[in-house]
Amino acid sequence: MHIAILILAAGASRRMRGMDKLLEPVKGRPLLAHVVQMALQSGLGVTVTLPPDRPARAAALVGLQAHLVTVPDAGTGMATSLRAGVATLPEGGAVMVLLADMPEVDGADLRAMIDAYRTTPGQIHRAVTPAGVPGHPVIFPPSARAALLALQGDTGARALLADADVVQVTLPHAHATTDLDTPEDWAAWRAGG
Repeated sequence: MHIAILILAAGASRRMRGMDKLLEPVKGRPLLAHVVQMALQSGLGVTVTLPPDRPARAAALVGLQAHLVTVPDAGTGMATSLRAGVATLPEGGAVMVLLADMPEVDGADLRAMIDAYRTTPGQIHRAVTPAGVPGHPVIFPPSARAALLALQGDTGARALLADADVVQVTLPHAHATTDLDTPEDWAAWRAGG
């Protein structure tokens, strides 16, 4: 069964006050390159959505074998990025949506998600913390394609997840929920807090 990874990286990084969170260094490379490289190591195809006004993000991915999709109207919300990315993927496959600003998600987490989906295909699978707090990544089955392509606004696929019977996949620590949106978030994360 085919699964593609869709990395959403078209956000404006507004809360970083002039800096780009996806270019912050993680393990010696920009966060976006770190996440894409980790996703590629899964052996699955990787598509990355990018905004038109941040060429440094695309530059950070030079040499990585990911399919890059520029989202001209990325500023209208996360749903726009989701729709643009899903539209480029082949029909009939599942899509793992991975946010680009989550530095703790690792290869073992992706394998756990993939293994869980292959065990119970056809349902939405969502990463959660050991305490059950929902996060990312999320795998959507082929049957969710039309709903993903119809999304609007800046809440992503939240409405889809609220109405679905979701299989929870527990990831360690706070891997599923650690996203870094502000300089303070980055400082706390680097300090181990």
